[in-house]
Amino acid sequence: MPPKKKEVDVNVGPWMLGRFSKALKVGMVGMPNVGKSTLYNSLSKSHHSKTANVPFCTIDPSETRAFMEDPRFDWLVAKDKPKNEVRAYVTVVDIAGLVSGASKGEGLGNAFLSHIQAVDGIVHVLRAFEDDDVIHAEDTVDPVRDITTICSELRIKDISIMKSKKEMHKKTETAAKSKSPNHYKKWQEEDACMDKILECLEADKDVKNNMENWTTGDIEWLNDYGLLTSKPCMFAINMNKKDYVRKKNKFLKPIFDWVNANAPGSAMIPYCGSYEEEMQDLESDAARAAQLKEDETTSAMNKMITTAFHMVHLINFFTSGPDEVRAWTIRKGYKAPQAAGCIHTDFEKKFVMADVMAFDALKEHGTEAEMKAAGKYRQEGKGYEVQDGDVIFYKIGK
Repeated sequence: MPPKKKEVDVNVGPWMLGRFSKALKVGMVGMPNVGKSTLYNSLSKSHHSKTANVPFCTIDPSETRAFMEDPRFDWLVAKDKPKNEVRAYVTVVDIAGLVSGASKGEGLGNAFLSHIQAVDGIVHVLRAFEDDDVIHAEDTVDPVRDITTICSELRIKDISIMKSKKEMHKKTETAAKSKSPNHYKKWQEEDACMDKILECLEADKDVKNNMENWTTGDIEWLNDYGLLTSKPCMFAINMNKKDYVRKKNKFLKPIFDWVNANAPGSAMIPYCGSYEEEMQDLESDAARAAQLKEDETTSAMNKMITTAFHMVHLINFFTSGPDEVRAWTIRKGYKAPQAAGCIHTDFEKKFVMADVMAFDALKEHGTEAEMKAAGKYRQEGKGYEVQDGDVIFYKIGK
């Protein structure tokens, strides 16, 4: 008889990990002096985060809003010519540099790791340029070594967290047995989940890359634990200007190979931190556009922002009219009443119906009247899951 196939919970996916909230943050993580603060300043179009050629220039995390350039939003603005415009943004946190041994207190140690625990997604910033004037914590430039070190430190910290939780959980077994069979069964299920997590981490696997082993029940506990390796991640590869413009760099293939083997599906975005900083110093958008055209290249910042936004499973819906065009940010999976609650808490309680237009269809037909004539203007109820790009008019009761 052939071996029984392992049952897979088809309802489990990476989108289930993390807080089910619209107020999500991404944190920039990397070794000291790889360009995190420079990237932070470029994303926020500011100079709020201190930069210097010394390790641990950043100690306390800085936080900013990075606004997205969205052609859908721009089209709605051109159509309705509103008095007010509100774009979507993602909250970005600049976190201090990590070094080998951080999980044991080296460098900024546990303070650094606690800052990562407070964010919902990770942007790994990798140095892929050589410059004798910019020091490196390990003396040599090797981005694969750096990312291996960082991911190892995150797993070691997660193992420590889970062993502590397992020890505390064991102390509650007697009390769980004394309550009811159902209560003890739940205790046993969580205990088994803890063992599965530890087995995964001790095999040098990240929680987020092991989705086939988790049930929906496991996901609930994982989200309670808030493990570092459960957070989605992307990779920002900082190159020099010459390599960025010509799209060639000797470190790119080793990085791509490592990511594909160890973080499959994660986005990798090459950029040049010093070049983006130069662009921000120019006095106008027109001057920046002219410089980019002259250099025959593009800025990577909006791609970085948009990728980070979707990495933590955020989407946008729009409200649009002559008074205001606004992009509202929600977590993927929100139902229509939850999304209405982002506009005003009373809207969720008093939700009646949502008039919905898919953006692509609206752009094709041009107006609400044409959408109605084409049968594309829909009325949705409480069970409707809002889709990215929906243009919505809510009907609210008294």
